Amino acid sequence: MTQGPIELTVAQLGMLTEEVRRPEGPGDAPHTKAFNDVMIAALREGKGRIEGELGAIDLLIMTSTGRKSGIRRPAPIGYFVVEGRLLIIASMGGADINPQWYHNIVANADVTVELLGEEFSATAVPTTGEDRERVFAAICAKAEVFSDYQSRTTRLLPVVELVPVDADISHLLGGPSTPQS
Repeated sequence: MTQGPIELTVAQLGMLTEEVRRPEGPGDAPHTKAFNDVMIAALREGKGRIEGELGAIDLLIMTSTGRKSGIRRPAPIGYFVVEGRLLIIASMGGADINPQWYHNIVANADVTVELLGEEFSATAVPTTGEDRERVFAAICAKAEVFSDYQSRTTRLLPVVELVPVDADISHLLGGPSTPQS
């Protein structure tokens, strides 16, 4: 893959999605790392908002601890608010493997979240059973792409709740991504 300048565009996001869907996953794939680095910088500079084509996507930065390395790594992730809960999906574009951050939060659920310019500690809790089905359906009603991602793989896309630790974030959760369910 030829790597040109990284811009936060739908086309660049498409390149990232194709890269992470590879059977071996993104690994140290150059486009994924470069795109994530640019997006993280833009989110921090814009206090949780980015300009341009991707500005309509609600994004946060979640920092988890590597289960093998112990290194804390940030990841930009789309989020949704359903039933007043802050949720993310380990979709990896519908790839057949979970993203590394998901394996990390299963091993160590303590994360740091940067949302709309505010930072707080949280516990990452995978949803299960009927709860997962209900919130996943609400998310798909808002962002149909996740139905497409689910149809591309045999694995169940994990939906993870980010539960704040000693922080009231209710003022951050009233945004436009709140599906009514």
